[in-house]
Amino acid sequence: METHLNNRYTNEIENVYTGDTLALFEGSISIKDSINKNINLYLQSKSLISHGVDVKITVTTKRGTILYPAFFENDATSLLHPDPIRIATENYNLMHEGLILNVDLKVGHNTLLSNTILVFYIFASLIILYYYYRSGLIKVQQDDIEKEKEIERLLGLKKKYTEKLMTLGQDRKKLISEAEKIKNQMEDEKEKANKNEDEMIKEIVFLEKEIETNLALQIKQQEEIDSLKEKTSQYTKSLQKESRQKTKKYQGIKKRFDTIYKKLSINVRAINGFIDLTDDMKIKVEEIIHQLNENPQLVSIKRKVFGKKGRETVLEVIFAYKGRLYYRKTKDNKIEVLVIGTKNTQAKDLEFLSGAG
Repeated sequence: METHLNNRYTNEIENVYTGDTLALFEGSISIKDSINKNINLYLQSKSLISHGVDVKITVTTKRGTILYPAFFENDATSLLHPDPIRIATENYNLMHEGLILNVDLKVGHNTLLSNTILVFYIFASLIILYYYYRSGLIKVQQDDIEKEKEIERLLGLKKKYTEKLMTLGQDRKKLISEAEKIKNQMEDEKEKANKNEDEMIKEIVFLEKEIETNLALQIKQQEEIDSLKEKTSQYTKSLQKESRQKTKKYQGIKKRFDTIYKKLSINVRAINGFIDLTDDMKIKVEEIIHQLNENPQLVSIKRKVFGKKGRETVLEVIFAYKGRLYYRKTKDNKIEVLVIGTKNTQAKDLEFLSGAG
């Protein structure tokens, strides 16, 4: 802003500070008075000066005669009636020497203008940070929902097999009751039906086999239920352990990246993607991150992913054949690493980048 305003004010003052050259050569006004009058009027017309812009202007000849700012001179001739010929001669001689305009413009600290600029960038930064915080929060919520669905599915299976076990228990009681009934009938009819003794024995054997089969099935179902309980418990513990380990790894890697790569801004999704890589791929992608931090021109770019109107261009870099890294340049010429992933996660990564653009 200082450079722009300095160039602008310099060009505008150059166009107005000498005023009407005809009046100067006629001797109706001295060149020093004309320059002081025109520059003062110009400065009074600029509202930014009252809001924190400090402008220092000097006008001299090539021989060092100061024409602006005006200072007191003890000139005895100023009390006499001005001589137009003498004034015109002086004006001509001074202009013939050549005029040098120097404008030094600064935007002062702790002024209305500088504080307005500072508040604007703070507000913009807060909006960006809030956006990425919301994105990360939504991702965590989605992961929690998926985990809860899996737990509900396993609990549903447990409930289903429990109900089946209860049904088998009822069938067992029914079969035992029927066996007892048949045995009682057999005792009652034993004397009357000696001829049917063999058939009754066969029926009893058949029913006993049925009971044994159902008992074996009941035992098998109970073992399956116990196995499902164990798997559910192990899966829940595994999810909790994985979540704690991933959080610990994330904090350590983020701290290391922030310390080593001070010229980069690394997104939360990029760090999570880095954690999921193999050790070999981590080494390869960190070489690229190091190049982006030290000399981005050394990085080999595969393609531009986004470059539409209203969006910043996102660049894609390949590492270790299947690895993918996406980054972009921010408005303050800083590089932001958005995503680190693989060919398998590319679809989700591009969907994320579409939203981030």
